[in-house]
Formats: sequence, structure tokens, C-alpha cells
Amino acid sequence: MRQIGSVQSIWRYPVKGMAGESIAQCSIDAKGIQGDRCYAVRDRLRNEIQSCKFRPPLLRCIARYTNQPRSAEQAVLSILFPDGSERGADAPDLDSKLSALLGHESTLEALHETQGLDAFRRYKTDKQHLLDELTATFARESGEAGPDFSQPTDEFLSFVTVPGSYFLVSPLHIISSASLAYGKRLLPTADWDCRRFRPNLVIETLSEYSGLVEQQWLGKHLHIGTAQIFCNSSAIRCGAVTREQQGLPFDKGILRSIVKDTDQNLGIYGDITGSAQLHVGDPVFLVD
Repeated sequence: MRQIGSVQSIWRYPVKGMAGESIAQCSIDAKGIQGDRCYAVRDRLRNEIQSCKFRPPLLRCIARYTNQPRSAEQAVLSILFPDGSERGADAPDLDSKLSALLGHESTLEALHETQGLDAFRRYKTDKQHLLDELTATFARESGEAGPDFSQPTDEFLSFVTVPGSYFLVSPLHIISSASLAYGKRLLPTADWDCRRFRPNLVIETLSEYSGLVEQQWLGKHLHIGTAQIFCNSSAIRCGAVTREQQGLPFDKGILRSIVKDTDQNLGIYGDITGSAQLHVGDPVFLVD
């Protein structure tokens, strides 16, 4: 086991698809960072949970907790809309604000243990229509490589998120400072702000590491405090990284660079074993 860096920043996204908040510490366990993706926006017509892939204007909202919740039930949610107004989860006009922003009748809902599988199912008319719709969200240009949907699993076709959660792949998304610096060297005119990539943890790697270092962690474990994180897959990037957020402009060039120079991937996903209280500055170890 060797130290590869330390926790540079911790990010939590109370509402799936929206921008989130940087926090100094957090509790973490197999379900991810406490308070992460506890809410999602449902399209009423499609009866489907929405992500920033399908509803990019979600990224123009910032979701945060105004207290320090010890459980989801205690959390007090606030959503900052692009017009500068704020709404809580219980605001009577919240759903109408979301619907106007997204251009679709929408409602905010909280994750709860009594939800059945139907709550997480995809809207689809037929397999090809679904795959065409998904492919479009990756915003590839002519001649660019895209995701391989040639052999989709039944679970992938059936569910928007991992059933029982609002996570797309795994409960933890990690990116390294080395990868962000590498991207900046490739395209120095772009703003490689980590918020574009929606990580939970940004790992500040030691000076001897450079390039897309986290891709070398796949199949291995990271140790942070008493938590172990199995690095299970790369994060293939879609059009969401180009989208406008509060404080970040639209930037088409970032995705072109990622597709061309990093094999479409930036960052990795992880599954968590054990629990821990994480803090910014905590050392991060890799088990070879």
C-alpha cells in the first residue's frame, strides 16, 4: 500500500442532475456520501427520473443543504435557480419552477426505501428509439468515437439508475488533479473546473504522478481512513461536460478534447466497503 495523494475536495449533489456543493467533511459508506443524490426530478409525462444528460438546464440549478443533516429525513434542501431565486423542497411553487425551467412537466421527489422497481425504470417505446435517444446525449460529432451500445444489458435498457438509488453507475465518482492538469495542457484555452465533471472526490495526486493516473487504479482499491473504494470503471463523458452552469460557460471544446485525447474517459467510478468520516486533506492510499 502506498500513498498516492490526498483529498483535495469533496462534492455532494443533493439533487440528481443539478450542480452541488463543496463540503469540508462527510460520512461515507456503501451508499456513498451521506446526502448525495437524495432527490431527483421526475418527468411526469415520461414517468421517468431525469438526469442532466436529458435535461441539461438542471445543471443551471445549485442544490445544497442549509443544515448539517445526520439523516435524509433531517436534511433541509435549498435550490438556487438561475434567476437568483431559491426554493426549498416543500415550496408550493417548486414543481412549477422546475417545469418552466426544463420545458417539461416535472416534479421533485425524495428517495425512500419503499420505492419499487417501477420508480427507476426508463421510458421507452422500443429498443432502437431508446438507444438513439441515449446516443444523442453524448453529443458526438461526425467521425468521433462514441459509447458502445451494441450489447446493452437488460438492466441498462430497463433502468435509468441503479435500482434503489439515484446513481447512474456507482455511488462514488473520483477524478484526480493530475487528469485535470493533463486536460489543461491539452486545451489551455478551456476552463477545466472540476464542477464540469461532477466528481464526489477530487484527489490531489503527489507530484510524481501525471496524466490520466486514475485509469491505472482500475481493478484496485483505494484506502481513505477506514473506507475502502474499489475502482470499477472509467467515466465515459457525455455532452453534460460542455453545458452551462452558474459560473461556468458553455464550452464545446472540452468534450472534443476528451474524445480525441483521453479515449472518451475522464475520472473513474468506485464502490465502497466499510464506512468512514472523510475530511479534505485526508491521505489517500492505493493497494497494488
